[in-house]
Amino acid sequence: MERIQTFEEFWPYYLNEHRNPLNRALHFVGTAGAIAAVTTAAVTLNPLFIPAALVMGYGPAWIGHFIVERNRPATFTYPTWSLIADFKMFGLTLTGRLGPHLERAAAQ
Repeated sequence: MERIQTFEEFWPYYLNEHRNPLNRALHFVGTAGAIAAVTTAAVTLNPLFIPAALVMGYGPAWIGHFIVERNRPATFTYPTWSLIADFKMFGLTLTGRLGPHLERAAAQ
């Protein structure tokens, strides 16, 4: 497979790697936990919450990939775009607007 060159190309690939609703739910929980941990670190000025944010964010997501989807996290190949896509998927899920994106990605 050729290396993806733009985020616009990456986004459908990312969504197709997250077809299973349980995987997406694990990502949602992980992203929410990571946001909570980073917020707590900022409010309390306690840097120990930063490594906790990484564990809380990546732990559920990687369980979703390795156990649920049985695929390799895109983070290993596209770390920056994966992080951006995680937050995009989180926001779209939170606002109930992810469905059309999943449908378009599946059709590609």
